[in-house]
Amino acid sequence: MTLPQNNFAAFIAPRGFEKELLTELGSRVLVARGRLVLARGARGAAWAQNGWINPQWIPIVSVGDGVRKLREIQRNWWLHSVDHHRRARLIQSQLPHVSARRQVFGQPAPTGRLGGWTLWEPDLMLASPVTTSAFPDGDVEFVENKIDPPGRAYLKLWELFTLLGVRPGPGELCLDLGASPGGWTWVLGQLGASVFSIDRAPLAPGVAALPTVESCRGSGFGLDPRDAGAVDWLFSDMICYPTRLLEAIRRWLAEGRCRNYVCTLKFQAETDFETMRAFAAIPGSRLMHLSCNKHELTWVSLEAWRRKG
Repeated sequence: MTLPQNNFAAFIAPRGFEKELLTELGSRVLVARGRLVLARGARGAAWAQNGWINPQWIPIVSVGDGVRKLREIQRNWWLHSVDHHRRARLIQSQLPHVSARRQVFGQPAPTGRLGGWTLWEPDLMLASPVTTSAFPDGDVEFVENKIDPPGRAYLKLWELFTLLGVRPGPGELCLDLGASPGGWTWVLGQLGASVFSIDRAPLAPGVAALPTVESCRGSGFGLDPRDAGAVDWLFSDMICYPTRLLEAIRRWLAEGRCRNYVCTLKFQAETDFETMRAFAAIPGSRLMHLSCNKHELTWVSLEAWRRKG
């Protein structure tokens, strides 16, 4: 095939979700090698773990030549190997070391530029000095708390707040719909926010005991936004059909009583692309696949984004 030269981007699919990325990109797809997909245009994709938004083809004549040409562009690079693995690793080994250390929650995301590259052919590299994630291949790994939170769902909020640089704090009211066993409520309570959690099942005792947490038993969909009053954040990690979640979010948006939203779209056997696109079309919002998401996407809508839009 003729390699694209202009107006294209490269995307890295989450492990196991290559099909979802290819389907989302549709006719934009030019070629795919493993998890790396080249596509027309610079517009992003929800099912991309990382995006290379300024890729360029770089001919090389040797390993040393590849190292020199990458160094001339910038210092830090991360290899996403799709072929010619040994030769690619030789090039990467002579570039400055990039540490893939585990993130400590509360510390900001890295601010240095991290480029992405691959060896497309033995004598041809594809490299982008600008990527959509500051983390290698878009994977965010944390120093985990394996004692206090129930389960590992809390990692979704840790990652999201780290990527956004925004999170609830003291004095803000958060609703956590379908909260049990309380992983998300635990995160919000640890941040000092006031949390009201709703679920038919109880919260884990350690979460329910947090001083800023209140809870009641009932359906996460049972709370009428007209009765809730002003809310700073609405969270939902409920297991439900995305269509039902969309209906609920549209009711909340229509009332205009909530400033910020964070919800997980949990797909069943097949990905519901129609509902996914409906969420993505909501003004001032973003749909993304987090490192610890499984067959699901995270939808975020912030008041600041909606004001800009």
